[in-house]
Amino acid sequence: MSLPKQPDACPGVLRPHAAADGALVRVRLPGGAVEPAQLELLADLADDAPLELTSRGNVQLRGVADLEAARGRLADAGLLPSATHERVRNIVASPRSAELRATAAELDRALVAHPGLAVLPGRFLFALDDGSRDVAALAADVEHRDGILHLDGWPTDLPGTVDVLLGAAQAFLDLRTDEWRLQDLADGAARVAAALGGALTGPRAVPEPPNPPPVGWFDRPDGSVTLGMGVPLGRLDNRTARFVAAVEHPVTVTPWRTLHLHGLEEGAAETVVRVLAPMGLIFDAGDPLLRVSACVGDRGCARAEGDSLTHAQDLAGSLGDDERVHVVACERGCGAPPGEHRRVVLPLSRPAGPAA
Repeated sequence: MSLPKQPDACPGVLRPHAAADGALVRVRLPGGAVEPAQLELLADLADDAPLELTSRGNVQLRGVADLEAARGRLADAGLLPSATHERVRNIVASPRSAELRATAAELDRALVAHPGLAVLPGRFLFALDDGSRDVAALAADVEHRDGILHLDGWPTDLPGTVDVLLGAAQAFLDLRTDEWRLQDLADGAARVAAALGGALTGPRAVPEPPNPPPVGWFDRPDGSVTLGMGVPLGRLDNRTARFVAAVEHPVTVTPWRTLHLHGLEEGAAETVVRVLAPMGLIFDAGDPLLRVSACVGDRGCARAEGDSLTHAQDLAGSLGDDERVHVVACERGCGAPPGEHRRVVLPLSRPAGPAA
């Protein structure tokens, strides 16, 4: 006998999650884009708690005491442009592509302007990949890759334009019953492609995520520098967030729980590294902390049976080459990264879960 399907409980700003440490609010950042003033605001709203970076390039605030005030300030800052579509604005984009950051903003505006798409499940994901196969590893429901539409990783003969991406999302809604993702719908990719007048053109191709994630110094074609900065365990303390905002350059939150700081001159980039590295941000791609992650554990979850964050930090020093580990404090396994990794379940007397 199959168990009844649980309701879609993905949190947002208007529908927070009641965690053990108070209201948890998830702020959608389409394409991961956040302006310095917006990052400063998020740091203010976080108060003494760190900002949590998610595996879809969004930000979570924990223990929000005054929800109405927070909602008003987020809306004023442009971080809550729609009351009807806020939980469906799940868009990731290759973080070093300025063109796709602009496309993500265009897709977001078009999504919000489409009334019927307000009922998309909160887990439905759009992706814009620049050919580097980085966000392609997320197996998004609807994806632009190599200029064409991919559906759950399956290539099609349809263009990957904004209109087609939205058309694919609408086709999914027309075909679904209670499915959350395209992969849950029987022959979903083929059926959505057919609904749009197209077809699948090859096998499903979902690459492994970048390991380690791209951090460090990246020279850009326009002569500027992008800095990729690792955030240990995806938890950015508000003091460090304010220092990043003070650089006054656009920031991208990536699906690997890192930050990219764009448009820097070489001298400014060198100064940023000298200031932010001692504050704990990671610029060395070989740092093992880039290959560990954890749920919040007993610091914010009533189900937790241990301090997963501390255990993950301790494990970093003993990782094997290229090994990736995710530590969880109960069997739910929240916050797991995409791709192959070893799962450690606390308490340690419990056997480890299977590799993802």
